[in-house]
Amino acid sequence: MSETVNPMAQLRVAKVCVNIGVGEGGERLLNAENVLQLVTGVKPQRTLGRIQNRDLKVRLGMPIGCKATMRNKEVINKFLTDAFNCRDNTIPSWNFDSQGNLSFGVRDYTDFPGQKYDPEIGIYGMDITVVVERPGHRVSRRRRAKSKVGDHHRVTPDESREWFVEQYNISILEE
Repeated sequence: MSETVNPMAQLRVAKVCVNIGVGEGGERLLNAENVLQLVTGVKPQRTLGRIQNRDLKVRLGMPIGCKATMRNKEVINKFLTDAFNCRDNTIPSWNFDSQGNLSFGVRDYTDFPGQKYDPEIGIYGMDITVVVERPGHRVSRRRRAKSKVGDHHRVTPDESREWFVEQYNISILEE
C-alpha cells in the first residue's frame, strides 16, 4: 500500500521580492532599475520614503529605491537557482524568519550568470525575499469571508529549511 501525500500540505514559493535601495533619486535610481530589469526580467517599481530623516537626506515621498516581485513559477525557479549560485549554494540558518520565509542578499549583480560589469552602471547589490506558503493561504488575503490560517497549516522555519535543501540543493549553515 503506497503512502499518499496531502497536496494541501506541500510547500510552495508564493512570490519572490527583489529590492535595491539607493537612498536617492536621479541617475543612480535609473541604473538600479535597469539592473533589476536585467536580473529579474520584471519591470521594477519605485519605492518611496515613508519618513523624513535629515541625517540620511530622505524626505517623505521621495524615491529612494526600486523593487520587483516575481510570481511566475518558471521565472522564480530560474532566478532562485541563479541567486543561490551567487551565494555558493550556502545560506545561514538565521536567514529564515518565524513564518519560514527566506531573506538574503547578493553583493553584486555581476555575480549572476550572463551579467557583465558596465562602468556606466556601477555596482549594485540587492536584497531577495522568498515567501513560502502552503496552498490555502488565500483565505487570509481574500476580501470576502476572510479568516485566519490555522497553526497546523502555517510553515515553520525547520520545514522551510528542509524544503529548500530538497528543492534547490543548498546547504544550510547552522549557527
